[in-house]
Parts: sequence; structure tokens; C-alpha cells
Amino acid sequence: MEINEIIRKVTEEVCQQYGITSVSGSSVKSADLEPAALAKYIDHTLLKPEASAEDIHKVCDEAKKYHFASVCVNPSYIKQVAEELHGSGVTPCCVIGFPFGTQPPETKKNETLDAIINGAREVDMVINVGAVKNKDWLEVKRDISAVVEAANTKAKVKVIIETALLTDEEKVKVCTIAKLAGADFVKTSTGYSKGGATVEDVALMRATVGPDMGVKASGGIRTYEDAVKMIRAGASRLGCSAGVAIVTGGSNTPNKCINCGACKAKCPVGNCTIVKCDY
Repeated sequence: MEINEIIRKVTEEVCQQYGITSVSGSSVKSADLEPAALAKYIDHTLLKPEASAEDIHKVCDEAKKYHFASVCVNPSYIKQVAEELHGSGVTPCCVIGFPFGTQPPETKKNETLDAIINGAREVDMVINVGAVKNKDWLEVKRDISAVVEAANTKAKVKVIIETALLTDEEKVKVCTIAKLAGADFVKTSTGYSKGGATVEDVALMRATVGPDMGVKASGGIRTYEDAVKMIRAGASRLGCSAGVAIVTGGSNTPNKCINCGACKAKCPVGNCTIVKCDY
């Protein structure tokens, strides 16, 4: 079946469902939504162009302390991040084609190869939104496939579709193409466009890709309440710079157990007394 026919069928099915009934979100248990339990969802992110090496060091220390899923940075810092996170269980992640996605597929491919050489184990690529607006679906797939093939199972690929710039129909089509291309996640936003993640977009993306592909909500997630709404809508990963505030309820109390579950005889970061019944 040709790619345009696959997209047409999926678009019709999902848009019909989305227009008639509410889209089912996540069935996450309430116990998994305690503030400290959200750490496993969070890509601790620092993408500001003015970020210094010391800023990156601080973010890595926070990620190790709270056991976040990853640290996501610009490519120039991925080597530092990979070195600082080595052995911590936190994944080094960097962006590709950021923030506009207008580079040719070959450029994104080379950027991905370089990132992996420098230690990236997840990459968040930005699609070519212009190709979407041109309805050039083969070019959209070529763009995504270039990064997936470069990653070659050495790194997970998240596809940033920039939802604020797309219609619902375009969101469905791009998510379908990302799945066909073998990406691991679809992601809402760069945080550098007209808007960030919404519950409605996350639900639509989850309905499109099904239960087995990742959905990352990113952009504007600043509080615990924001995070829970996105997870309940279907997000399996959250991109945010406010991870510490989310998992601590804004307190960042140094001696409070965060129930990370990584302890054996003592707290791995040495900041609290172990209370086994909390786990």
C-alpha cells in the first residue's frame, strides 16, 4: 500500500474517532503519579543558546539526584553530558535540526551520526514543517528516515512535529509517517514556536500511534499539575526545564526522600534516611 493511501486511511479513522468521542488517554495508576514518581517521565532539558558548561553541569547533577529519564541539550554539549552521566542510569539526549527543522535530511543524518559518536543515546529531531505544508509526504518520510537510519538502534529517535503549526489532520499524517519510518517517539513541540504541548494534541497523537510508540509532551510544562494532565492524556515522556520543581512540589528540600527506588542500604545521593515502606 502506498504511503499516501496509508496516511489517508489512518487520518480518516482517527479524525472520525476524535470528532465523535473523547480520545482515551493513559491508564496510569494513581500511585505512579505521585510527584517523585514522575521523575522517570522527565527529559531534564536545557536548550537555551546562552547555556554555559556550568549550567549543563548543574542540570546533570540534578538529573542524577532525582533520577530523571534523560538530560536533553544542544549538540555542542552532548559530549559533556555523556561523560557526566556515565554510569548514572540517566540517558544523554540531544536535539537534531533544532529549532526549525529546515536543514536537508543529509545534514540531519550527519548531525545524528556526530551526536551518537559523542555519546547521545536519544535524539530529538525537528521535522521539516514546510514539507508538511507542501503535502510532500515522501519528503517528510525521507527526512525522518534519514535520522532513524543514522541512529541505527544506537539511539532512540523522537520526532518533534511542532503541533502549534499544524492542523489536526496534519498532526495525524505526520505521526503516521513517523511510525512508518521507525521512530520511537513523536513529540509535540520545540518550545521555540507559537505554542507548546496541549492535552488535546497529546491525546490525538496517542490515538494515532497506538499504545506501543512513545509520545513526548514538551513546551509549557511547568508544574506537577501540568505533568499529570499530559501523562493522563497519553504522554509517556515529558520534556521540561522545571523537572526539579515538578518532582519536589516546588520545595527542592535537600533531605526529603523522593521515593526514587534506587536505594539498597543507603540513599545513592546521600540526602535522606531510607524508609523502606515508602517503596
